[in-house]
Amino acid sequence: MIATSQGRLQDRRPLSIIDIGSNSIRLVIYEGIARSPTVLFNEKMLAGLGRGIVTTGKLDPDGVRRAVEEFGRFRALSEQAGAESLHVIATAAAREAENGPDFISRAENILDTKIKVLTGRQEAYYSALGIISGFHQADGIAGDLGGGSLELVDVKGETIGDGITLPLGGLRLQEMAQNSPTAATRIARTELIRAQLLRGGQGRTFYCVGGTWRNLARLHMMVNGYRLNVMHHYEMPMDGLSDFLKQVASGELDKVKGIDRISKNRRGLLPYGATTLLEVMRSMKPEKVVVSALGVREGYLYSLLSQEEQKKDPLISAAEELAILRARSVTHSRELAEWTGESFRAFGIEESEADARYRQAACLLADIGWRAHPEYRGTQSLNIIAHASFIGVDHPGRAFIALANLFRHEGVFEDAVSPEMRSLATPHYVERARVLGALLRVVYLLSASMPGTIPELTWRTRPDGTLCLVIPAEHAGLMGERPAGRMGQLSKVLGRPMELVVDDR
Repeated sequence: MIATSQGRLQDRRPLSIIDIGSNSIRLVIYEGIARSPTVLFNEKMLAGLGRGIVTTGKLDPDGVRRAVEEFGRFRALSEQAGAESLHVIATAAAREAENGPDFISRAENILDTKIKVLTGRQEAYYSALGIISGFHQADGIAGDLGGGSLELVDVKGETIGDGITLPLGGLRLQEMAQNSPTAATRIARTELIRAQLLRGGQGRTFYCVGGTWRNLARLHMMVNGYRLNVMHHYEMPMDGLSDFLKQVASGELDKVKGIDRISKNRRGLLPYGATTLLEVMRSMKPEKVVVSALGVREGYLYSLLSQEEQKKDPLISAAEELAILRARSVTHSRELAEWTGESFRAFGIEESEADARYRQAACLLADIGWRAHPEYRGTQSLNIIAHASFIGVDHPGRAFIALANLFRHEGVFEDAVSPEMRSLATPHYVERARVLGALLRVVYLLSASMPGTIPELTWRTRPDGTLCLVIPAEHAGLMGERPAGRMGQLSKVLGRPMELVVDDR
């Protein structure tokens, strides 16, 4: 048996998923089946199987040849990574082409496993599960744009509503429109008339899934100078979005800032992805457009979880896992997550569900930088959190979690925050991060980063209004100059009298 590094969770068993799409084929090897999956290895090839299918009715011969040659490598990589199982799914091109069954049979022989060729309904179902797995209480329409088809499905919480599959995949639309942007608009508008469910999405969120739309969002980031290059839960502001999409849809990509950062193999489909998104927005009138890094593959992986695991919060699960891997004590981190909630209530701070979730995650991650040089623990923690592959968190929430940990290490000095991070977090979360950071700076000096003490600390209000953090008499030795000084800082942040005392009752 191959020994795994301590940088991996010891209770996980790797598994692989190969996703055979109309444009791309991707192998993803996951650390294991988990609520917040971690990728061990990821490789794709742009085979373009669906190219020409409208005209010929068959898979592209060159794409078939290249895919068949690559399947042996994908299987070898899966085995090399120690994957205990290999799951293969195929979508629009493979199910619709005349030679699809023959291609699937050849692939099954090479991969030595049965391939699940998804129907349009199944593809929409797994796309919806991908959104459910990646967003906390999703509410809107999920749109998964592949090379051959567009799956639209209504998602609200854990409920999957109506869905439809339309022939608007990038490769297919490009071929049907014969490279004409005007024709592409006409085709997309005509097809989307059939998507009655879009009318029920007005004022809700449209979730963009698929490589073409992710690259479109990446281009949007560069055009607007967006500084956090994290695709999942990136929200494209409605103001100016139509103008951006129209520019891309026109096909004049050379004039778009940042186009050189997009793979040449992907650029050709961007105008058709932009056209389709424009028409979706026209029909649906969403409140916002949000990008998902999770789709059919992750939805399929989510379906393999037990119902108990599915109900877990993906952000909290991922934060706990990182604490297990990097903190001095995950138990201490969990104590912080619980105790700071009690503290916020004592402060009179009301929390929304999102506020509470993000605070808990910040506490679970509060000690992940302890091995770094003291001068850089805050910066390292901020960078790890800001750029981690977390799901179930929007970008302002991610910025809050990162800033709380910056303040916890470096002090609650606002000049330590870059203008970009401050803007991303919003004033609400910047202030919350200062409060939480100041609170953590007090309690870490009383716990020595080890569990057991935090649950015994309580809050008491004196008749004069002073809020006291009470240390049990048996822990009186923890009192000192430094924690008292930190308490003074917290008092200034909250703008109310506070004191650190030993229980004298």
